[in-house]
Amino acid sequence: MRTIFHKNKLVKTTMALSLLLTVISGCQKNLLDKQPLSSISDATFWKTSNDATLALNGVYDSGSGWTGYNFWCATSMVNLDLMAGDGSEKESIPDHFTDGTLSSSYSFVGAYYSQAYTQITRCNNFLDHIGQVSMDATQKNVMIGEVRTIRAYNYFNLALYFGGVPLVQHVLTTDQANSVTRASQADVWAFCESELKAAAAVLPNYVPDAQQGHMTAAAALAILGRLQMAEKKWADAATSYKAIMDMNYYIIDPRYRELFLKAGELSHEVILSMQYIKDTYSHVLLQYLTPETWGGWHQYSPFNELVKDYECTDGKTIDQSPLYDKNNPYNNRDPRLDFNIMIPGRTTFRGIQYSATPGTNKPDRLDEYPGVWSGYSIYKFLEDDPSVANDFNSGNNFPLIRYAEVLLGYLEAKVESGAPIDQSLLDATVNKVRGRAAVHMPAVTTTDPNALRTIIRRERHIEFAFEGLRYYDCLRWGIIGSENNRQFTGMKLTNTPSSYTAFPVDADGYYIYKKRNFVVGKNELWPIPQSERDLNKNLTQNPGY
Repeated sequence: MRTIFHKNKLVKTTMALSLLLTVISGCQKNLLDKQPLSSISDATFWKTSNDATLALNGVYDSGSGWTGYNFWCATSMVNLDLMAGDGSEKESIPDHFTDGTLSSSYSFVGAYYSQAYTQITRCNNFLDHIGQVSMDATQKNVMIGEVRTIRAYNYFNLALYFGGVPLVQHVLTTDQANSVTRASQADVWAFCESELKAAAAVLPNYVPDAQQGHMTAAAALAILGRLQMAEKKWADAATSYKAIMDMNYYIIDPRYRELFLKAGELSHEVILSMQYIKDTYSHVLLQYLTPETWGGWHQYSPFNELVKDYECTDGKTIDQSPLYDKNNPYNNRDPRLDFNIMIPGRTTFRGIQYSATPGTNKPDRLDEYPGVWSGYSIYKFLEDDPSVANDFNSGNNFPLIRYAEVLLGYLEAKVESGAPIDQSLLDATVNKVRGRAAVHMPAVTTTDPNALRTIIRRERHIEFAFEGLRYYDCLRWGIIGSENNRQFTGMKLTNTPSSYTAFPVDADGYYIYKKRNFVVGKNELWPIPQSERDLNKNLTQNPGY
């Protein structure tokens, strides 16, 4: 029997898995209830270590590998960054979260909510029954730690985006599920803290490359660090991140672009990634990203406001650096700009230069879909080698947590806690990230907390572009409204904006693109899906919805 990895799960290729998933996560009247059993029942299944392994495989399955919107899916991670002011999508999915039109009936809100609870139900079913299995105690405890981490990850994200949510720790009957109430965000996060600490104590610090995708102590601690950062528990977050650093296993890879390609899947910078396999458990993110010139859908368009955040090669921002040329704005910039974003007339992909110039015959020209494309495309994740890539059937993994986040999180926690900052701390954290061979940006030397806060926030923005961290960061920094409630621009169209008439441009010649109208005091939380409130009258709604 062959073993394969998929979306952080170990799957045995047997029919029994599909039967088991029918049992523990099939169609339900309510997301939290226990559905009727068939073929395999809980009463007869939970006997051997093989049963436990098979059940664990089912827990790791987070749903659709195509376009499912959940906190594991590659496309949904990209969309989270776009929602935070980094870009738009062809069908306007991120725009509807942030343009003042978000409602409780929006299907993508329901997808994030429902798919999280589907996986939570699988976790609860596993934890309710694993005690019945006769197997090695250490192995069983590791499995339990993995499942508790997965459940806590989902609950952390649910509470981050929805606020208070039902905190269910066991599989419920239909009547029970239809009467639960929302626990407070603080109570949900307190539960997550406890779960993640317990899991980290029993999980291995890392797993062999052949077992990549399983939860580890490092993954549990990194999720815990995110939670503590959101709670502003700075000293606790620093402790969590330092525990990962002290493992002396994870590194800052000298490469950058390769970390998001097949070539970097086994890098020891990657702490947790979603696992995919071509032809078996694939995804279509690359088809979404690829411009039409290469047969893709050109689904995503970065905003120029993200482009502007990339420093010049002297380590200064574009409004401070003498290297910045407003007529040639993409020259002399942080190499990560070219690694992450396709720039018209500059980026060459698979032997062809990317072009979005209006009035040409190029498939990705700006006037092909007016108001839909910004002129930029996402380059991160795209395979340059066509023999490796299969855009519509990709087996490339998607990184959820990298060691770079640990180092930047540790420094931020130290700064915000008021701890003394010296050059050795900077060199052990942010300068390792900026100093990787492929990037080689100048070292940070200031120890002023206010200056460092700005530097850290900018560094996270550009380092983790399109990896799903931006919305989280903007929420916890309290800037999600200001980042969204503004006019966004696209590619540079002219150096003589006063006489340019083909498209609307700003004073610097950039395409005037999208405008969002984020409702401060309302849109910081997403609405509880109306479909759930129709089933359970005890579920209250967030303010404004």
